[in-house]
Parts: sequence; C-alpha cells; structure tokens
Amino acid sequence: MSQKSAFILLLLGLLVASPGHAQRQPSAPAISKPSPAKPKKLSRKERKELARRAEIEVVQSQGRQLSEKDREISESFFVDGIRYLLLEDYNKALERLLKAYALNPANAAINYKIAETNMLSGNLQDATNFAQAAVKLDSKNAYYHLLLAQIYGSQKQYDQAAQVYTTLIRDVPDSGYYLFNLADLYITQGKLNEALSTFNQAEKQFGPLDEISFKRQQIYLKQNNLDKALQEGEKLVQANPDEVRYVLAQAQMYAANNRFPDAIRVAEQALKAEPENPQARMILADIYRQQNNPTESQKQIKLAFESPALDVDNKVRILVDYIKQLPNPALTQPALELAAITTRVHPKEAKAFAIAGDIQTVTDHKAEARSNYMKAIRLDNSRFQIWQQVVLIDAELNQTDSLLRHTDQALELFPNQAPLWFYNGVAHILRKDAKKGVKSLEYGRKLATDNPELQAQFDTQLGDAYHELKDYAKSDAAYDAALVFDANNAQALNNYSYYLSLRGEKLEKAKEMSGKLVKQNPDNDTYLDTYGWVLYKMKDYAGARQQLEKALKTSRDATVVEHYGDVLYQLGEKEKAQAEWERAQKLGGASPLIDRKIKDKKLYE
Repeated sequence: MSQKSAFILLLLGLLVASPGHAQRQPSAPAISKPSPAKPKKLSRKERKELARRAEIEVVQSQGRQLSEKDREISESFFVDGIRYLLLEDYNKALERLLKAYALNPANAAINYKIAETNMLSGNLQDATNFAQAAVKLDSKNAYYHLLLAQIYGSQKQYDQAAQVYTTLIRDVPDSGYYLFNLADLYITQGKLNEALSTFNQAEKQFGPLDEISFKRQQIYLKQNNLDKALQEGEKLVQANPDEVRYVLAQAQMYAANNRFPDAIRVAEQALKAEPENPQARMILADIYRQQNNPTESQKQIKLAFESPALDVDNKVRILVDYIKQLPNPALTQPALELAAITTRVHPKEAKAFAIAGDIQTVTDHKAEARSNYMKAIRLDNSRFQIWQQVVLIDAELNQTDSLLRHTDQALELFPNQAPLWFYNGVAHILRKDAKKGVKSLEYGRKLATDNPELQAQFDTQLGDAYHELKDYAKSDAAYDAALVFDANNAQALNNYSYYLSLRGEKLEKAKEMSGKLVKQNPDNDTYLDTYGWVLYKMKDYAGARQQLEKALKTSRDATVVEHYGDVLYQLGEKEKAQAEWERAQKLGGASPLIDRKIKDKKLYE
C-alpha cells in the first residue's frame, strides 16, 4: 500500500472499508449536521447527469473484483466527498461520492453518505434509495437506520419511519433507547395507544423514568383520562418529592379539574420544599378565589408578588387582568396594593411603573399615575404611549406648565406624533402665547392628514388661537372646517358663536349655532350663557334674560353674572343690574369694564 493511501486510511479511521475486506463497514459514522444556512440544492438536470455517469461506471465495474488501485481511488473520492459535504457544497460532494460509489457500490458507508447528501440538498427520493441500500448492506449499524427513519419522517411517511425504528430496536444490539423515538413518532401520528405500549416496553427495559411518566401523563390528558393522568402525576411527585415543578404541575392539574382539597394539599407540599415559591402561591390564590374566599386569595397573591422569582412580565399580565375588571370597588384597593408591590420589588423595570400608572389612572389617582409614568420614562423613554398618558393627565389636571414642559420633552423624541403637537399648541394658547400655539397646531395638523377626527380637533383649537390673534378670517375658516367634519362639535359651536357675538358679526349664524347647542344640552350653563349673549347682541333682551337666568341656576361664573347685569340694565332694572355687577366683581374674573360700570352705575361695552 502506498504511503498516501495509508495516510488516508489513518485520517478516516473506520469510515471506509480497509483493504482486503470490501464490505466491512464503519460502526458509527457521524451524520453531518445541517447548518442554519439554506442547503445548496442540485438542479434536476445536475442530479440526472451525475446519476447517469454513476450508473455507467457501476455497470463497467460489475463482473470484476475491486483492485487495490480502484479501492484507493474510491477512498480518495470518498474523503473529498465528505470534505465538500462539511463545506455544504452539495454539488461537489455528490459528484465525488457517486464516483466512489461507481467503483465500490457495495460499500455501506458510501451509500450512507450519498443518502445524507441527497437529504440535505432536498432530493428525498434518492436519499431514500441510498439509505435503504446502506441499511441492507449493514443492518447492524444504528446510524443507517436512524438516517432512513429521518428521511421518511421528512416526507411525513410516518408508518415507514416507525417500521425502521422497530427493525432497529429488534435487530441492532443496545438500541432500546430508540423506543423513545418510536413512541414520540406514534404521538406525532396520533397513535396514542401504540405510544403508551412503547413507553411501557421502555419502562420494562430501563425501569421507572420521569420522562416516561411525564409523557404518559400527557397522553392520558389527550385521551381525557384524568384519573390515569393524575395517577402518573402522583408517581412523579412521590418519586421526586423535592422536584417542585412536578409538584406544581400536579397541583395545577387538580385545581383545573376542581379537585380543590387535593390541589391545596399538593401546593402546600411545594411550599414546604420552597416556602417562597410564587407559582404555588398563585395556584392557592386561584383556588381560594374560586371558593369565594377573597381575603385568603388576596393574601396569597400578595405573597407571590413579593417574590422576585415571579418575574415582572407575569405580574404585569396579572395586573392587566385587574385593569379589565376595573372600575370595581372590591378590586380597586387590591389592585393598587399589587401595583405598589410590583414597583417596590422591581425598581429598575419601566414596565412595573407603567402598569402601576395604568391602574392608578383607571382608579382616578391621576397625580400618582403621572408620577409613576415619569419614573417609567426615566427608566425607558422610548415608549410613546407612556408619554401620551403623561400629557393627557397634564391636560386633565389643567397643569399648563407641566403640559408644555412634557410635550416639549416628548417632541424631541417623537417629532412626528401629531397628538403631541396638538397638546403643545394648547399649552401655548393657555399660557397666552397664541402665536406659538398656532405654529405648533399648524405643524401638527399637517401630520394628521390620515386622521380626519384629529384634524377637526386641530381646526377647533386653531379657531380659538386665530381669534386671540385677531385674525378673524382664519379663525372663522378653521371653525367652519371643524364643523364640516362634525356639525355637532360642541367646542366649535360654542366658541364660534360667542366670538361672532363679541364682534357683532354674522349674528344669525351665531344664534343658529348656539341655539342648536342649547337644544342638545339644555342644562349646560356655559352654552346657555353663550346663547343668552348672542340674543343680547341681537337686542333680544327678554330672551337673553331667560337664558342667563337658567345658566345662573348652576353657575357662579363672574362673566355670566356680569352678562346678566348688562341684560337687566338694558331692560331698565338698573338697581338690580348694579347688584349683579357688584356680585361679579366679588367673584373675580369679570371684564376690565366692571369697575367703571359699578362706579358710574352705567353700562359700558
């Protein structure tokens, strides 16, 4: 033998037959593991051509004994084929392996590697044929059986795959462990009884094993055989009293099937092993809830929440379930307490403070909610929804400085969010900076082209802002645009009609809009005041008096009182008018003319 040939054999070990034993095969050649990368598929034409050439060479080699030289050439092709297979170059790998096969077609290892290469390149039919040949040539090699079973499984030919495993277990020594593969294959096919029988066979061979009990339990559950499933669970618990996961699974199964005394017994067994186990606490909490024992249920939940082992995501999911049930007086305090525990146990988790803020928002603890939202933002400022909640609370609490500060901060991170520009514009308007307000509102409106409802809100605020800037044409146009989208827009109807009355313009239109609003909201003092003032400007003083007296039943606003005094003055009741002006002055917030009216006892407009 040449030195080169000896080196090749040393390199391969038992991969190929040694000289003089043409059909002796390797005991355990490794299956090359496919890479996550997509295999390089051979085209049909390439496979056909390679197979054709191999057939010619096989025919030519038949009838003559393999020479030493041919054996060395075959081995060389085989080594090259494996090298290209490891490099995932399946075209070259198959070309070399088929050349090795043409010289030595009775070599099981060559058939095996050709089968593997075909499988990895997607040619399952050829893979099947060569794997069958490998098994036939060496029926005692477990790896050949396993490859054939894998190929059948890839084609969903589960019956054939099961038969391969059966043959492997029967014919190959020390192959009993493959009973588990066979059982799993039966489960895949839905042949649950066959799977149970196979697991029983494995238990006879290997003795009681957790894996067998666990999988048998899962099969019994699929068969709706609860009693046997519970029996298997008890076996697992008794065999592994310190394995808490088995104990908890059994407790959960009892609880899910309303076997509450057993569930409590087993859950408490878990707590003896791990006193702070949060899953056991949650199981007990759910049992006590179903038994209408809210005090004990809440106690167990709180104990579970105190444990860092119950991760923040699970706590958030539980708190979300609380939110779905709020507002509910019975759940408000428990929800708030659990939220507080969550933030204390997980002080570096933004989601802990965010969910606490959500619960405080829906339970009307707005200031506390905003505080938790801001803590969440300090930990993670990337969530727009949390910024939005902060801004909404600012607006609801009428805290203009906070609204302006927070919208400015949020817009640095989310400059394309139209709602932030809306509230930023509102904040500027409330701070008497209508010019900046218009700038923010006009920019935000352009971002809301796909949201007509939000555009209408922008138009309404622009109507107010342009009025403050005395750009009445743009103010009227903005209100008209808002009312095109929603003819019942209360803010637009009220403010538009009121500002028209102050200007003394389009009073019939103002009367129509404000009258419509009062008809829809007959007890709203703000709308009644606007309607009364429009009538006043139209010199319908009796009608104005009627509307303003309705408004004053619920309002102590200085503007409404002053308007009422003006109406009384126009009706000739000057002493009553003087009394109303003085009352408006004491309330604070009346017009700049109030002092002159009182001093001169005369109406000024």
